[in-house]
Amino acid sequence: MRLWRNSKNTRKATAVALTLLLAGVAAARADFQGSTHLMPFDDETINYNKKEPSGAIAKLQERINQGKVSLKYEPGFGYVRSLLDELKVPKSSQMLVFSKTSLQRERISPRNPRAIFFNDDIYIGFIPGAPLVEISVADPKLGAVFYTLEQTKKDKPRFVRTDQCLECHASAKSMGVPGHLVRSFATDETGMVDVNSGTSLVDHRTPLAERWGGWYVTGKHGNQTHRGNLVGKEAFERQEKEPNYMGNLENLDPFIQTSDYVAPHSDIVALMVLEHQTHMHNFITRLNYEATIRIAEYGAVKYLNSPTESFLKYLLFVEEAPLTAPVSGTSSFAKEFAAKGPKDKKGR
Repeated sequence: MRLWRNSKNTRKATAVALTLLLAGVAAARADFQGSTHLMPFDDETINYNKKEPSGAIAKLQERINQGKVSLKYEPGFGYVRSLLDELKVPKSSQMLVFSKTSLQRERISPRNPRAIFFNDDIYIGFIPGAPLVEISVADPKLGAVFYTLEQTKKDKPRFVRTDQCLECHASAKSMGVPGHLVRSFATDETGMVDVNSGTSLVDHRTPLAERWGGWYVTGKHGNQTHRGNLVGKEAFERQEKEPNYMGNLENLDPFIQTSDYVAPHSDIVALMVLEHQTHMHNFITRLNYEATIRIAEYGAVKYLNSPTESFLKYLLFVEEAPLTAPVSGTSSFAKEFAAKGPKDKKGR
């Protein structure tokens, strides 16, 4: 009887230790305690919905209204290529997502994915045949601000601010502020998402094996596996038997009509930069909100040591998922992105 009790106690102790270990792992990847709580961004202090944005789209609309800028409309592409040029968003940043996770989800499918482009503070979504271009901007004061642009030829096209996107883009997954999300889910053959199949928030800490469900991915990544380019249940089942059978792709000809898109790729390097940047933007917005509220309450910034430390860890890739093989893209994105970085006096 005593031996039985001891073995039972041992099993209990092991279970407790395992629970604590798992909790420790989860805590290690958490941003900071309370980081998922929804911020009161509609209250007077932040006043998200009533304050006028000051980001790139607000400035572009002003130049259009003044006649200083004219966006070019093209059949098949609408304003998107002109918009990319005007906002200096590189065409090489194109990534293609076929999961139905957009404002215009009914237009998205594995044969007609949504193209996403980005630079340091702008995200643009384009779907061939859709009536709207979707845009979001990391506004200096408000965080993510969302717009649509009608794909109809006009003398002075107008960007319309929309809060409909906040149904998904202001939640625990975006750190409780208006923000951006990159997710990874399995889909069926039509692009419908299985919400129980994947990762609801992807950043640089997410293992590659869990990334890019619902996305197309072009580029080399060696024997590392990911969930990109897998459409439907059979594709995922085959991936289990033949890892990487849809990996290391150089083009997307088997999937889509690439001439319908600005570029023919969905670059793996652009995807990895996007995943880091989106969550970083959310973190900056969260810190800005936290500091603004504390100044209003106390007249000074207080009690932000933990969030600030967590942000620095994130900024410096402290918990980055390790790569076990080289990664290279299929576009000029990596070269263009690196060229924009700060340089010393010797050009390094």
